[in-house]
Amino acid sequence: MRAFRVQLPSGAGYWTVLDEDLAVVPAADAFLRYVRFGRDQAELTTRTYAGHVALYLRWCARTGRDWRSAAQDLGLFTVWLKYGTPEATGIERPVAGRGVVMAGPGAEPHRQPGRIGNVLTGVRQFLLHGITAKTVPSEVLVQLYEVAEDWDLPEEACGEGMSYRLKARHRVQVPRKRRDRAMDAEAVALFLACRNARDRFIVLLLARAGLRRGTAAGLRREDMHFMPDSSALGCRVAGSHLHVLRRENVNGAWAKRQQSAGPGKAKPVDFLVVQAHDQYVIERMALPHGAASDFVLVNLFAEPLGAPMSPDGVTELLQRLSKRAGLSRIVTPHMLRHAMASNVADAGGTLDEVAALLDHARLSSAEPYLHPDPGRLREAVDRVPSPRELAGGAR
Repeated sequence: MRAFRVQLPSGAGYWTVLDEDLAVVPAADAFLRYVRFGRDQAELTTRTYAGHVALYLRWCARTGRDWRSAAQDLGLFTVWLKYGTPEATGIERPVAGRGVVMAGPGAEPHRQPGRIGNVLTGVRQFLLHGITAKTVPSEVLVQLYEVAEDWDLPEEACGEGMSYRLKARHRVQVPRKRRDRAMDAEAVALFLACRNARDRFIVLLLARAGLRRGTAAGLRREDMHFMPDSSALGCRVAGSHLHVLRRENVNGAWAKRQQSAGPGKAKPVDFLVVQAHDQYVIERMALPHGAASDFVLVNLFAEPLGAPMSPDGVTELLQRLSKRAGLSRIVTPHMLRHAMASNVADAGGTLDEVAALLDHARLSSAEPYLHPDPGRLREAVDRVPSPRELAGGAR
């Protein structure tokens, strides 16, 4: 079982699953087409789900289980994922006549809890789709979920009185890690290591506007409203800003969240981003291929000239800049995004403001991105009045 990319005549693509004979697995293909076109998810989302489903089907095939009824043994599947070596869980079958012994609990795991949890989520979605499509027995639902009380949910998510919800039966404990951020000194070093205006604009676009790399690579020139008043363009948003829309892009860029109908979500930008963009436009339009594409970020000095940059191209640029700047680590686009969120919080921004700027649907999603400055923590402690002050100065 393996994941495989399919490109349709229209140019749109999605990922499916092939069996050992390189034939499409019908149930997996139907699920992945539903994710891509029925739920309007990104192509990369189907690639992730295809990998999860391929692992599940591979485990079923190698252990002699029917994938339609193997949900009751997802606990064993979890152990297989955690401790299975690449030889045991990889695409290639183990050598004939030689058994593969898994050490099991107590040995060094080959997959971390976060990765295993994501696989289990993908498998549950696959089986739920099969139940809806009548290719999986309906009783599998009780093998996937159990009825649980809502006492462990936030108060805002609970109704009045006792209520219940469906909870996944098979799960792993995933420690919630605080996201790593780029330090301000690292962002400055990346900026100084740039050799052209386009690269300086990209660094500021990520570090000052907090865009994801896919969002940045998918921007079009018509999305850039870098004027104090954009009413002449039919836009009522005040101040310099850019619009984020979900589109089918030839470079594989994709805005993560679907926006409502209209001009797309407006994200405010500061004067540094505007100035960097102006310098980039002057540099770009001076080249013969500068106006060849409607994309904002294009290849100016590398082949194919004038073609839009890909999300991977943005990541590779930061890798080169990190090495050129002599940094002790590679700074990623997401680390610059985290830095933007932390800087907004350090400047007095509230959690709902940070979540809105990061385009998060839930406030809790923004919490791991916050890295309070030590100086701000010290000021918070110093603001707490002493008992003597509370007592009116009496001894």
